[in-house]
Amino acid sequence: MRHAILAAGLCALAAGAAHADAAKAPDLSSQSCGVATTYDVRVDDAGVWLHRDGGKPGEILIHDGALSVDRQPQAVDEADALRLRQMEQQARALMPEAAGIARSSVELTFDALAGAIRTMTGSERKARRIEHYRDRALEDIKGSLGEGRWEQQAFAETFEADVTQAAEEAAHGLARSALWAVFTGRAHRLDERADRVDSEVDKLVQARSAVLQQQAQALCTRVARLRQLQDALEYRYAGAPLVMIEPSPKLAGTPPDDTAIAGHADTP
Repeated sequence: MRHAILAAGLCALAAGAAHADAAKAPDLSSQSCGVATTYDVRVDDAGVWLHRDGGKPGEILIHDGALSVDRQPQAVDEADALRLRQMEQQARALMPEAAGIARSSVELTFDALAGAIRTMTGSERKARRIEHYRDRALEDIKGSLGEGRWEQQAFAETFEADVTQAAEEAAHGLARSALWAVFTGRAHRLDERADRVDSEVDKLVQARSAVLQQQAQALCTRVARLRQLQDALEYRYAGAPLVMIEPSPKLAGTPPDDTAIAGHADTP
């Protein structure tokens, strides 16, 4: 029985290991590029909308060089109108890029988890049992980032729930398989398979994660450009600069890293 408990625990940990390895994929939170925003974002034909509950301003709209704050049109000069157009252009390009990275991250996460299940159980059928969680996560992305909407808290919570539920289901299934293997005298195979999980999942994750990291860096360059344009705005809200993107609280006290925006000329 002690052997059975250890084997079951080992299988549960295998699912967790796949989840942890897949988590090496790029973070899509508002702090993943060293900056943060308290706003949710929507990009549509009417422009780029920023909204938050609490805090002032609560709503910002940027479209075709015009600026509206809390549903009130604001006067801006020609230089700021150009900056605002460039900000809208960057935001419109950013959404599909973020959606693509999110989809790739989901695929990587669930491929890693399925790989752990397949290795531990030797069953393709059991590996496919988590596919409905993958499909649900991809649908969540399609209905949010894919539609130009990013509600950061809802997005993070939904994605985490999909992955966590899949990992928990996998762990339960692996535990049952482990107990069956012990009771049928095949527990030694579990040890052999467990030894293969880390190496096989790592092999799967490393190559694809490197590509994702490159895509994420390109996305962060675009975010840095947005912040540069924002910081150059001459418009003032209540006598202060209009702040939509700011340094991440995690980096408080850390000198800013300008390497991501090197090579960009100052906006007039």
